[in-house]
Amino acid sequence: MPELPEVEHVVRALRRIVNGRTIVATEINLPKLISPSRPSVFTRTLKGSTITGVSRRGKFILIELDSNKALPHGRASDTSDGLSHKPARNQGLVLVVHLRMTGKFLYQSPDEVLPKHAHAIFYFENDRRLVFRDQRQFGVMKLVTQSRLSMTKGISELAPEPFSDEFSSDYLKATLARSRRTLKQLLLDQTKVVGLGIIYAAEALFRSGVNPFKAASELSPRRVLRLHQAIRDVLRAAISGSSTFRIDLENPKGFSYGEAFEKVWQVYEREGEPCFKCEGRIRRITHGGRSTYWCPRCQRR
Repeated sequence: MPELPEVEHVVRALRRIVNGRTIVATEINLPKLISPSRPSVFTRTLKGSTITGVSRRGKFILIELDSNKALPHGRASDTSDGLSHKPARNQGLVLVVHLRMTGKFLYQSPDEVLPKHAHAIFYFENDRRLVFRDQRQFGVMKLVTQSRLSMTKGISELAPEPFSDEFSSDYLKATLARSRRTLKQLLLDQTKVVGLGIIYAAEALFRSGVNPFKAASELSPRRVLRLHQAIRDVLRAAISGSSTFRIDLENPKGFSYGEAFEKVWQVYEREGEPCFKCEGRIRRITHGGRSTYWCPRCQRR
């Protein structure tokens, strides 16, 4: 599943292509992608909207729309999904997208053949189209008003952004102190730390010299500081270190995240290979249903 650096590069690729484009029509071929919205309402709401920006919150892609359309009346249960009880006009809409495991975008000209698993197609005024394809069908899209974005289910529960002032060493220290889970498990929880998955959690723990199986509440203040800095360093390295890598949304064969990001991996997918620090062997076990990579010498318990 894409982690924060990968999602950041998708956001940058979308920003280069769709900023300022107007949606003239939308086609939904997989209704569950936009559930509980109905395809007819979803497409009608998007028609005529202009894309004014593309950003990110955690691993969610936020496509901002300038529209005078209103979301339909919601029920009380709809508030968690960002739907308001009254139509919200002239305040802007946001198309929230989560790629999950296999979601990808493709930017096409009208004469190109649609790819397999094309579940959503956005047609622009320049006769080109943005296709969302998702082989595993786990991706999610929803329309919310700008004013209710922070209250949207999935986003409202997120921890502070890792580069924000709110994600301080004091925040991390207090968060770890309240948990009996292992550090690896806690770092994967997006409500505690945003943006990490199995790759960058392993990388941050390795860079800080912290054992992934140690109880979060037992980490010393000194090591909390090291872990906090390592989280920021590894995410920054993956984003800026691959600055020459540009996701090409016009490539029909898609793209591989690994072709750029694996350059900064020091333990992930290196089982049995020598550690860059001590030359010991990197180990891997399944922990919490997911692979965990670490160096037993550098990350002693």
